[in-house]
Amino acid sequence: MRRYAIAGSALAVALALALAGCGGGDDEGGTDGAVTGEITVLTQRTDIVDTVFQDYKKTFEAKYPGTTVKFEAITDYEGEVRIRMNTDEYGDVLLIPNSVTADLLPTFFEPLGTVTELEKKYRFVRTEQRFEDRVYGLAITGNAQGFVYNKKVWQQAGVTAPPKTPEEFLGALAAIKEKTGAIPLYTNYKDKWPLGQWEGNRGGISGDPDAAIKLGRDDAPWAAGKEHHIMDSLLFDAVQRGLTEPDPTTTNWEQSKGMLGSGKIATMMLGSWSIVQMQDAAADRADIGYLPFPTQSGGTFHSVVSGDYKNAVNIHSKNKATARAWVDWFADESNYAVDQGGISPVIDQGMPSTLADLTAAGTEFIEFNPAPKGEEGLAEKIGNAAEIALYDGTYRQRIVDAARGATDETRDQIFADLNRKWAETGSKLR
Repeated sequence: MRRYAIAGSALAVALALALAGCGGGDDEGGTDGAVTGEITVLTQRTDIVDTVFQDYKKTFEAKYPGTTVKFEAITDYEGEVRIRMNTDEYGDVLLIPNSVTADLLPTFFEPLGTVTELEKKYRFVRTEQRFEDRVYGLAITGNAQGFVYNKKVWQQAGVTAPPKTPEEFLGALAAIKEKTGAIPLYTNYKDKWPLGQWEGNRGGISGDPDAAIKLGRDDAPWAAGKEHHIMDSLLFDAVQRGLTEPDPTTTNWEQSKGMLGSGKIATMMLGSWSIVQMQDAAADRADIGYLPFPTQSGGTFHSVVSGDYKNAVNIHSKNKATARAWVDWFADESNYAVDQGGISPVIDQGMPSTLADLTAAGTEFIEFNPAPKGEEGLAEKIGNAAEIALYDGTYRQRIVDAARGATDETRDQIFADLNRKWAETGSKLR
């Protein structure tokens, strides 16, 4: 299991308000700041906590004699950890939940250094999990955005080049349905968090490194021609045209990996973190490829590269020295990012081979620009408060339900409602 996005946007808002009243930390423990003693590390990787992570534990403990690392793997990571953060007991090291907005970072986490200090060595610290000039988390890996797909199935359908427009993409899915036995596009509706993966295309559609800033300032993100209208229309159209799983209420994330690997599923919208997991589930790793989102700006595909979850130190930890040592070691020495086919958070390491398909398609990789002071995380704040949590799958489940005829709403009605809520909430928060 890789990640869960925000589960229940209304609850996220309520907890954010409640959590804002918490805070304050203990003095550093661990024998006067020495790297020793026990720490608990929270992880979402339930699939490798008993294998790969045990090797990490041995290596770290050997480097720092006298330390003990314990792991707690959590299936519904976002939902459970967000609730636990109402207390002081949320591990010594944890992945910062997506529902924690930038202004709340100092309430829950120890600062790791300034942006100026850390940007010389690490990717993603200029814009992610920072507040003002302080950084609160280091990425466990980095991702590009697009569709993971079974090359063999697409080739059987006669599609050999990346589609350049949404209609070309839908045409490719239709060919897959007609010429193969595969499900053209699998939404993973039931697990919900995979639908939040569509949000990763923000900025990639327009090729604009200021896309996140502009979204926070926009009153109508779902207006025709804008990124959210384009990405969510593609999802709606694919479902409405019968190009997704027959019954989305019965999807299964773990099973879907094997289904894509074996060719029963052709395509899924997931960050590039998914490539290795799909390759591991395939009979031939070469069958698994990665497609850019089917839009071009200036005749070029674009993909935003960004950090995945960020390791951080609990501000209430009794052993902050050892917790910080783990965060640094994981980023610098664990090799987790490379092993998982991701982009290393360390700048002097190059792009992974898993992104070769994007490179071959001439894709330009972009990173978001930092938001102006006072606008950090503004889009996420608006989304949470408006109950349109952008990385949660809930509002996109609504789109799928309408597209499959489970509700009486039309696409235009949904988009108009989303724009109304967004504008009303944004006017209060800007």
